[in-house]
Amino acid sequence: MTFVSILFEREKPEPPFPPTDVPAPFADLHLDEILQSATADWKEYDLAPFFGLPLRSLAEITYRQEVFHDLEDPILVAEIKAFSKQMQKMREHLDQVKKLGDFHHAAQRCFLAAAEHYSTAVERLAQWLAALDLQSRALRAFRVHLAEYLRSDSFRRVVTQTHTLGASLSAIRYSLLLRDGGVTVQHCDTDRDYSATIEDIFRKFRQDGPQDYWVELRKWSGMNHIEAQIQQRVALLYPDTFRALEAFYVQHADFVDASIARFDREIHFYLAYLAYIERLRHAGLNFCLPQLSGMSKEVSVREAFDLALATKLLQERTRIVPNDFHLSGAERILVVTGPNHGGKTTFARMFGQLHYFACLGCPVPGKEARLFLFDQLFTHFEREEHITSLRGKLQDDLLRIHEILQRATPDSLLVLNEVFSSTTLADAVGLSRKIMTAISELDLVAVWVTFLDELASFNHKTVSMVATVDPQDHATRTFRLERRPADGLAYALAIAEKHRVTYACLKERLDP
Repeated sequence: MTFVSILFEREKPEPPFPPTDVPAPFADLHLDEILQSATADWKEYDLAPFFGLPLRSLAEITYRQEVFHDLEDPILVAEIKAFSKQMQKMREHLDQVKKLGDFHHAAQRCFLAAAEHYSTAVERLAQWLAALDLQSRALRAFRVHLAEYLRSDSFRRVVTQTHTLGASLSAIRYSLLLRDGGVTVQHCDTDRDYSATIEDIFRKFRQDGPQDYWVELRKWSGMNHIEAQIQQRVALLYPDTFRALEAFYVQHADFVDASIARFDREIHFYLAYLAYIERLRHAGLNFCLPQLSGMSKEVSVREAFDLALATKLLQERTRIVPNDFHLSGAERILVVTGPNHGGKTTFARMFGQLHYFACLGCPVPGKEARLFLFDQLFTHFEREEHITSLRGKLQDDLLRIHEILQRATPDSLLVLNEVFSSTTLADAVGLSRKIMTAISELDLVAVWVTFLDELASFNHKTVSMVATVDPQDHATRTFRLERRPADGLAYALAIAEKHRVTYACLKERLDP
């Protein structure tokens, strides 16, 4: 079993994903917010390229799902985090090596410390992986690679020499003689510790308990020229030890195995996402590894929710309302209607998020999920008009939708939100019918949030979902969506709100 990566079963280059080139669906579906929050504590691993590349192969997705399943073991997660912490210390020491510059002996000692952290991390992780019952192909292959690497001559030399050199350096003893502004470095002529003698002499003067004056230096700020000269003279006193240290530095300049370094970075794709959803799980929300199909377009999810909104509501300690949906048989398009601020746009974002994270191989919000393996994800959400474009909102809507339909394939996913809200009802209906015909002919899986109830029963491929209100108080939104015929109130309510003639607005205006 040859180890390649814990993210890709076969070698695959990382996609370009600069912050200035974030795909449009990221903003529309609030994926940018989710991933920024999920990766905020892991910036050094540059995880954006991994989260920016949905997979197109069921085998690759399953490969990642298996790793997520293994990482349900808290012991495994704890040991991987311990490994990662040692690797962080290794990198800190290697960074210090660069900063020390011409202070060769200090740089070489930091280099040795980096190798010590590395070898400790690798040996401990290998020991734990060998003891655990791993099911994922990725982690089993990495375990084999790790075991072979530990037996290699190159690694054994690193381990042996770090131990030997560490012991030799720890055994060095020297004394400093400070006289007339000069410093003399010489062999220490005794191993005697005078601390006990001094304490015994001054014991009779003690009036209370000893005060601790130790200060912890959290970060080493480097060396000054005096310390460097002292170290040079210590090296002259112990030439064999420091020659061995220099030889180690030269011979093992690239002691870090490339596959282990890659593992250390890639495993944080899993750790970052799991840490992000753990807060939601702790609040009682469900996550599951979805079933995906590239052939069947029948999709269904139970108790799903918008990740970005759930994170925000959790911080505000507000209740999170999950929703269910399904498409079966020839059904392809969920047409969502209902009153404003009733959860329609949130539902559309949730639909896109579910499919996106499923195609990354990640657990998705919900008790159970069966989703479609898409090739491209398209979104059309309302945009602010820009004076520089010299285009009206209707023209902009038409051009964007035209581009989507030109690029879309039968395997694409489409999320539309409130299209043609800037035109008349008759024009909106006529244009929407043409677009719905094109979507149906392409056989796209889609969600369309609209105020046009006519679209909800357009053809056999459309399914009506309605945002509900409290039956006792129609002004109170439940944020639940039901699969039932449109009630004909969505557009009327939109018009009433636009002209401020809703019950709430009239009551406010008429109250003395």
